[in-house]
Amino acid sequence: MAIREAVIAIDFDGTVVTHAYPEVGDDIGAVPVLKELVAQGDKLILWTMRSGRLLEDAVAWFRKHDIPLWAINENPTQGGWTTSPKVHANLIIDDSALGCPTCFLDGERRPAANWQRIREMLVRMGYLD
Repeated sequence: MAIREAVIAIDFDGTVVTHAYPEVGDDIGAVPVLKELVAQGDKLILWTMRSGRLLEDAVAWFRKHDIPLWAINENPTQGGWTTSPKVHANLIIDDSALGCPTCFLDGERRPAANWQRIREMLVRMGYLD
């Protein structure tokens, strides 16, 4: 049985899409895994350095792929117990995080998140069945 209603912070560039900043890169396999997480009740926080129009582009990507975001760059529930700006989450998925599985995609100079291996890790950790 998977952990239910986890709060998961997700980076965008290099994690959900290829590195193409300031443009929005191509999907790298995140869509089915993110939809699976949301379908079981997990809450996704878009956790990104993007701001302004560039942030709006990232949010539009999630909308286009029918992946609801619970919040953007914040955890709306943590204000009652802390004033820290650090986002509280049960799990953070970020291509720059130590231990995040990455791979080099065709022609890319920087590695991006490997969603096949991320899904395997989520199963091992109890976040997905």
